Amino acid sequence: MPKSDVKIAVTEAEAKQEEKATADDDVDEKLQSVMMNLAKLNKKTTKSLIPIDFEKDDDTNHHMEFITAASNLRADNYQITPADVMKTKQIAGRIIPALATTTAAVAGLVCIELYKMIGDGHQPPNVPLKVFKNGFLNLALPFFGFSEPIAAPKKKCADGYFTLWDRFEIQGPKKMKELIQWIKEETGLDVTMMSCGVSLIYSFFLSSDKRMERLEQDMKDIVEEVTRKKIPDYVQSIVLEVIANNKDDEDVEIPYIKFNLR
Repeated sequence: MPKSDVKIAVTEAEAKQEEKATADDDVDEKLQSVMMNLAKLNKKTTKSLIPIDFEKDDDTNHHMEFITAASNLRADNYQITPADVMKTKQIAGRIIPALATTTAAVAGLVCIELYKMIGDGHQPPNVPLKVFKNGFLNLALPFFGFSEPIAAPKKKCADGYFTLWDRFEIQGPKKMKELIQWIKEETGLDVTMMSCGVSLIYSFFLSSDKRMERLEQDMKDIVEEVTRKKIPDYVQSIVLEVIANNKDDEDVEIPYIKFNLR
């Protein structure tokens, strides 16, 4: 005896509609199966996701390959044209297309200035300062202009002056108190704050106990403790920025410190 709920398509339109309904049912069944499998996962044994820093220019980390694959899968769901790795890199990195000829021209001007400094590579040439030039160019006009570089601005520090090209250099290992004492002897200034990169490693507003503890620590240990990162063996030196006060308790800017670890 035939079933009463069975329908037979009599037209092509009805046949296509039945095929679509069957396909939708299959998708629903697969979705339910996936959801049931996910519900069975043991959350205690499942690894947590750890955020990483995105770097588009390092092919060894496979970031761009993953982003390209993931974005193309999503694009396929919405009938969006997929993109290759280079197109994805341009979108993810917000890269603005530029004329290669401009880059080549700038690189050429830089190389010309380098030749003035290194000469033949055996002996530095005796070139007067006026020979060095700043270059300005606009290939759309086109315009090329050159001018003599101006001297770096001088800033007062204690009894002397310094420019952005100057620095203090000190050889480690040293404790924090030894470094602070060295700065005091060199400049006559009192250190109030010290940082390494974005990390503040010493400040006047630390608690008394913490400040005394920090003064007795080795500089390398302090940086690793505050940044929570071990300094790699290939790193030979670190840069320290210091804020100091003079005898009138006024902030005085001093050159950065190159602290040699090894």
